[in-house]
Amino acid sequence: MENINVVETTPMPRIGDNAPGFKAVTTQGEINFPADYNGSWVILFSHPADFTPVCTSEFITFAHLEDKFLKANCKLVGLSIDGLYSHIAWLRTIKEKIEFNGMKDVEVNFPLIEDIKMDVANLYGMVQPGESSTKAVRAVFFIDPKGIIRAIIYYPLSLGRNFEELYRVVIALQTADAFSVATPADWQPGDDVIVPTAGSCGTAKEFMADKENMNCQDWFFCTKKLDKEKVLSTILKK
Repeated sequence: MENINVVETTPMPRIGDNAPGFKAVTTQGEINFPADYNGSWVILFSHPADFTPVCTSEFITFAHLEDKFLKANCKLVGLSIDGLYSHIAWLRTIKEKIEFNGMKDVEVNFPLIEDIKMDVANLYGMVQPGESSTKAVRAVFFIDPKGIIRAIIYYPLSLGRNFEELYRVVIALQTADAFSVATPADWQPGDDVIVPTAGSCGTAKEFMADKENMNCQDWFFCTKKLDKEKVLSTILKK
């Protein structure tokens, strides 16, 4: 009988799951995740390795946009399968030597997790052997203030992330929560939102009361206006 090699993998957490908890050393000190972030949205993201060009471009961009994410009550936490001293040396090099898209002298102030033993990377399914067994892929976990995973995006090693999309996801998730709506394809604040299909008589009556503001093309496809300023004033910190 032919021998079959079985590769053991840790199932990655799914949307709707509680974010797996862990304690780790980071460039900003020890963290207890996600407990330390209760009340805030968090983007937990991994990158393949320090001192690599695509990752460098991403960290410069994330650091440049950190204040924008913080105003949306969203904190950033990075990870790679590298040691703390490698992280520190790399981030210092980024600040002192690297310019990308007009951004330079950029200091990374959010925590970068040391994960030499791949404990956290395996816990979150960030190591995918078909891509690499020694590096984390570019995973992005969006975690809400209650510690629930709300969205997940995965990129291969060769593909840098789209940061406008990462920010759009944060705003869209918060908009859906705050206004009990869904967001259509390519949605941006100020665009029409989707009114969920009425699932009960009570919900149907509520929708009918607001029918003047709705555009229903059929029973399953109704949209309504949602003012951009209303969205942003609800979500963004002043």
